[in-house]
Amino acid sequence: MVVLIAGIIGIAIAPTAGMATLPIAMAVVGLASSTLPTGKLLGRFGRRKVFIGYAVLAIGSALLASVSLAHASFAGFSVASFLMGWSAAAGHQYRFAALEAVPAHQAPKATSALLLGGLLGAFVGPELAVRGHWLLETEFAGSFLLLAGAYIVGLFIVSSYRDSTHFAHTQADNRGRPMSVILRSPSVFLAIGASGIAYGVMSLIMSATPISMTQHSHHSLEATKVVIQSHIAGMFLPSLFYSYLFDRLNFKGMLWSGLLIFFTCLVVALLNTDFIHYWLALVLLGIGWNFLYLTGTNLLAYGYQPEERFRVQSTNDFLVFTIQALVSFSSGWLMYQWQWNGLLLACVPLLLVFMVLLARTDFATLTPAKSS
Repeated sequence: MVVLIAGIIGIAIAPTAGMATLPIAMAVVGLASSTLPTGKLLGRFGRRKVFIGYAVLAIGSALLASVSLAHASFAGFSVASFLMGWSAAAGHQYRFAALEAVPAHQAPKATSALLLGGLLGAFVGPELAVRGHWLLETEFAGSFLLLAGAYIVGLFIVSSYRDSTHFAHTQADNRGRPMSVILRSPSVFLAIGASGIAYGVMSLIMSATPISMTQHSHHSLEATKVVIQSHIAGMFLPSLFYSYLFDRLNFKGMLWSGLLIFFTCLVVALLNTDFIHYWLALVLLGIGWNFLYLTGTNLLAYGYQPEERFRVQSTNDFLVFTIQALVSFSSGWLMYQWQWNGLLLACVPLLLVFMVLLARTDFATLTPAKSS
């Protein structure tokens, strides 16, 4: 929902057009800056309490966004976006909770099944944005009121979670190898690279799409909603057959496939700004993200021992979402300075760097870390 309308809101109330995507960037900054503190909280209180606490924070941030829009406060809306991003750190921990709930050989199935929940978000989020467009007197203020209601439903769902007894949160999180040693592991380095490029390229293009469609190419909000919904469906729908593909392609094949799909997305988007080109490019963008992000998540588990999990998971998310924050900040500026095609071409160097990393990786050496 934020991706669909935050940029449009920014155009209306931001001090300058170049700051239009700042609320989206602030959501990513909130997520990136919360990852390390969240890891500490998880180690001390366990997943259940943190999940519930962050759900309450999410509800409050959505209400703050609604109030800020009612008062035309761009600063307040940006703060609300930051807090929504902060609370989202708990949501990104769900995939690790799923990994810990099953044997190692079932990890790809667990993470792919978990991401199917995103299909619901693909349609509910943008639909809430449109349904709440004029629900209140102020444009889009009602959308965030509806979002608060969705967060309340989420609060009831996560409150039923119980911490795994096998991975009890004890002071064990203080044991294990130094982080500098863990980060030199080929599996951890490649996992962070895969997730980082997935989020970096996806966020850069996705954040700019609503502005490009509505402001530059003059497509309707309804058409933009369909593109964003389809994109998010593309992010999560491949989870239905991800484990099937992973069994046949393994880490190497899935990562190369995701990279190729990203390049194809850029070509399609550069050809034209018709609706069908936006739609197909954003669907491909979602599929490429799925392949790279899920594979990176599963590969990360090869690089840490059980007692190191919270430190490694939170460090991974910090690095990945810091990359996302940087590109999100640049998205609005690139759209303002270079327009749509320039922004797309800015993705090419990022993909080429990851291509070199993939080509230099010996996948035969990637084996799970042995417990001490």
